[in-house]
Amino acid sequence: MSEALSPTGTSRGVAVAGDRATAVVDGGRTRGVAAPGAASGGSGEAPAPTGRGTGTSPADHGATTRPRRAVRRRRLGPGRPVPLGRLLGPALILAAWWAASAAGVLDPRILSGPASVVTTAADLVADGRLQGNVLVSLQRAGLGLLFGVVAGVALAVAAGLSRTGEYLVDGPLQIKRAIPSLAMLPLLILWLGIGEDMKVTVIALGVAVNMYINTYASLTSIDSRHVELAEVLRLSRGRFVRKVVIPGSLPGFFVGLRLGVTSSWLGLIVVEQINATSGIGYMMFQAQQYAQSDVIIVGLVAYGVFGFASDALVRAIERRALSWRRTLAG
Repeated sequence: MSEALSPTGTSRGVAVAGDRATAVVDGGRTRGVAAPGAASGGSGEAPAPTGRGTGTSPADHGATTRPRRAVRRRRLGPGRPVPLGRLLGPALILAAWWAASAAGVLDPRILSGPASVVTTAADLVADGRLQGNVLVSLQRAGLGLLFGVVAGVALAVAAGLSRTGEYLVDGPLQIKRAIPSLAMLPLLILWLGIGEDMKVTVIALGVAVNMYINTYASLTSIDSRHVELAEVLRLSRGRFVRKVVIPGSLPGFFVGLRLGVTSSWLGLIVVEQINATSGIGYMMFQAQQYAQSDVIIVGLVAYGVFGFASDALVRAIERRALSWRRTLAG
């Protein structure tokens, strides 16, 4: 479509060609005009004219447009993990303890300083007391953790994959969760005595409840569409468990395992102070009788080191087993 107008003796030509650039001739002067959406990527804005009397656009002369300023993306996540970064908190606590002891703020009769604790630990290692008690404690905690994990996972699978199992298992386990394991000590002592069976049972009960709650919650939160897809594909029960149930329940399983490891150490501290003849708790109880705060702190440090190390081990296994997930944990 073209139109010629000459009200003053001059001619003006306007050409409209869809998305193509047009030329406007006004009194012998030619201006380049871009059609809406042609030069600005569909934004509807025409670039400012840069040439007069040439009939050409800046692109014809090899001119370059000014690049837009890059917008820096704002980071909202926690950032990349730092190797051994979790040791920063314990290191700060140790530094504060050391500084308070060196400044004389702490009374050594109430809380011994780090240097005294290190010396006492070396003496306990030299006469073999620390190693023997640590081995006994590790055996109790390990057995309680093993039995608790097996029992908790088995009950969670029974309740999570069957309505009958849910009705039979979930109610008693929820009631048990409301009853602390330590509150059952009198009854367990009456049933099992004060030997190793009672100690391992107390630890296992605390671990089993944590394993059941988290694994069961993870099982019941599996998307029902995955189950429907498995039914459409006619997967067998075994393949359904391997392909759907296990991957879907692993996140909750590892959360329960971390809590179970912590629970095993908490239960161990208590049971080793009830008519025990060996273990870290027994060593601490004996030190209490003689007001040996340095020996008590050695026992607490041993509990803390084993708890921190076991949790770090579970974290490492979890990262490897769930490497297909992309989470904030990194």
